Amino acid sequence: MRVAALGLLVAVSSVLQAGAAAAETTWAVMDVTSGTFLGGQGGKTRRPPASLAKMMTLYLTFEALRAGRLHWDDRIAMSANAASKVRMKLNVKAGTTISVREAVNAMIILSANDAATAMGEHLAGSEAAFARRMTEKGRQLGMRDTIFATPAGLTARAPQLTTAEDMARLGLALKRDFPAQYKLFSQRSFVFRGRTIHGHNNLMYRYAGVDGIKTGYTDAAGYNLVSSLSTPKSHLIGVVLGGRSAAARDNQMAALLNRFSHEKSVTVAAARPAGKAGRKGVKPVAAEDADDDEAEAETTAPRPADRPMEVADIIDDADLEQGDGGMPVAAEHVSARSSWTIQVGTSGSRKGAETLRDHVGDLLKAGGKTARGTVIASGSGHKALFRVRFSGTGSEKDAASACRVLKRSHVSCLPVRHS
Repeated sequence: MRVAALGLLVAVSSVLQAGAAAAETTWAVMDVTSGTFLGGQGGKTRRPPASLAKMMTLYLTFEALRAGRLHWDDRIAMSANAASKVRMKLNVKAGTTISVREAVNAMIILSANDAATAMGEHLAGSEAAFARRMTEKGRQLGMRDTIFATPAGLTARAPQLTTAEDMARLGLALKRDFPAQYKLFSQRSFVFRGRTIHGHNNLMYRYAGVDGIKTGYTDAAGYNLVSSLSTPKSHLIGVVLGGRSAAARDNQMAALLNRFSHEKSVTVAAARPAGKAGRKGVKPVAAEDADDDEAEAETTAPRPADRPMEVADIIDDADLEQGDGGMPVAAEHVSARSSWTIQVGTSGSRKGAETLRDHVGDLLKAGGKTARGTVIASGSGHKALFRVRFSGTGSEKDAASACRVLKRSHVSCLPVRHS
């Protein structure tokens, strides 16, 4: 009883510590070659990992593959528990199966909560048992301040905490121990049952040399990111935990990689408006991708391959998880030639979506913007999802301007072009 009580006290203390630090981001940058930290702020502060926890689920998956306990074509059962997880997910029915390869790609590219849960259950029998393995492996890798609770990183029912330094150690372990499998983190899409699914690790689309690793979001965690920079002169792993928005987090990571990189060709410049030509070989960042008050630094670097335009339901990692009762952005983008709306969130209940609609409507009105809010329902039962959109914003420029009004109030927003 005393041991259990002590464990509970430690967990509660850790949660309180994480909550106290939630007002600002924590970060760490590690040199891959030496394994030493080049800089950091609050690098030992415990915070929820969100989907960064899937990095450990993948580590243990790769370990099982190497040991022969698992094979790429093995089938993984999708339990009712796994199938019930919130988005993002493969959304396959309970009682069906997916391959190990499909599960791995889904975890890396889609950040699928159902695939991660199914893998954990397959390897250890239950989420709880697998979480114990995750924490134990973390200790072996030097992650002394990390407690895992679920394979997917969802934290609604159990405390799950890590630090920026520990996540850097995990990123290094993946690169060092599984170099062949690590290349999977640079994938931008995969095909699942005839459907092409695109990823949402935006730095890989914007900045040359970034080859992964993982994004994450929950209400409790904020916006998290582990990034790897691999260039002829620099091999770095950066971690940012607790960003206020995906754009602000990405901007901070870009600035950190520039700060500690030896690449002279990579510079820091203010974000440019969309459509403006930058210097040769440089891709400007769209204005709506950066918060007005947080666009202090934006990396300009040799342009990587273009991102596909036809991205359905998967644009930004703000839609990764709906755990902890939050209403993250539903990122839906349709390639067409007509009007623009803005999409500001999703909820598992109509009442929650209506509350969000009314709140956002008041913010837009106060900002001098005229738009009509609607709630769009899809699915049914436990799969029901209610999207909140505002129409009447007009052009792409008007939609981006409305989003900037919302982002100043820390409300995520995405312009949507539709037919």
